[in-house]
Amino acid sequence: MIPRFLDVHVLQTVPFANLNRDDLGSPKSVVYGGALRTRVSSQCWKRAVRLEVERALSDPALRTRRVPEEVAKRLIDRGWTPEAAKAASEQIMLDAGKSGVKLDKGLTSVLMYLPASALDALADLADEHREEIEARAGKKPAKGVLPADRVAELLAERNGVITLFGRMLAELPRGNVDGAVQFAHAFTTHEVAPEIDFFTAVDDCLPEDAAGSGHMNSAEFSAGVFYRYASVDLHTLLNNLGHDQGMSRELTSEFLRAFISSLPSGKRTATAPNTLPDLVYIAVRSDRPISLAAAFESPVRPENGLAEPSRRKLSQYAEQLERLWGRAGIVRDGHASIDDKPLPGLGETFASFSELIGAMVDAAHHGSPA
Repeated sequence: MIPRFLDVHVLQTVPFANLNRDDLGSPKSVVYGGALRTRVSSQCWKRAVRLEVERALSDPALRTRRVPEEVAKRLIDRGWTPEAAKAASEQIMLDAGKSGVKLDKGLTSVLMYLPASALDALADLADEHREEIEARAGKKPAKGVLPADRVAELLAERNGVITLFGRMLAELPRGNVDGAVQFAHAFTTHEVAPEIDFFTAVDDCLPEDAAGSGHMNSAEFSAGVFYRYASVDLHTLLNNLGHDQGMSRELTSEFLRAFISSLPSGKRTATAPNTLPDLVYIAVRSDRPISLAAAFESPVRPENGLAEPSRRKLSQYAEQLERLWGRAGIVRDGHASIDDKPLPGLGETFASFSELIGAMVDAAHHGSPA
């Protein structure tokens, strides 16, 4: 069997927190199985994972409309005058405009997504044409002095996280990258009623004859056991990498580590909800991605807590689904859990997340197209 997909399932207990707020400041929610659950959007947790992967690879990517400003900053640091640096950034965007990326009030017309190193490379390109650019400083640029194809090439640069998560840029079609990762919204395995926390803040400089607080307000929080799921399309990842097996292994490993360890930053300093998952189950598949979210369509009921019955319910559902669908599409699967006993339906038992990741990444890259 040729590995095509890698599914990762996580159960994680999060205490009193508000990881992802809606427009009113309340924890995001979803009604599932007729019960209200706390939800963390895929965009929110995906960003936390992306930043963790970037840190591991020491290769950040930036979402920004301030490409001209960022290039100008780099040129000023290299000794360019502000006027000449501004002229250089205008030249870059003038040439980028030939590919469809326009400038609107000093900002790119769309949110760009590119490696931080590409901004340095754009500054390098401007350096190569410094004399021509400085001659035009202070004048309205009539035509570009930089090679438009090279500018477009740098704006379309990709790195590890862009290769993993993809990029859609209609204004620069050659910069589009098919995402190799599907990322689900996280939700609690059980019903949740958000709690309102009333708080006050002390004014330390009140007059001696004054009393009361300097500020009063309220905020909403919740707690629960979250089911989290993502899937890596191994074929798309390899295609994005030009079939570089070594880089595919590295990106898959770092993605799994980041998916397991990362946590959104919402209200972090006020709640410190720094938990790790109770259970991670990974399946390398040759058929199709399969989420186990339906295990919790009927909300889990407390039994001296919610974490242990959630793990048991996931295990039971996976076992039932396996009987229904079969194991023919599973190349290898396994789990690591806080439980001392194995969980049927979740493949092999591993002692640690590290061992689990290593074994599943090996299985995912055995027999992959070269």
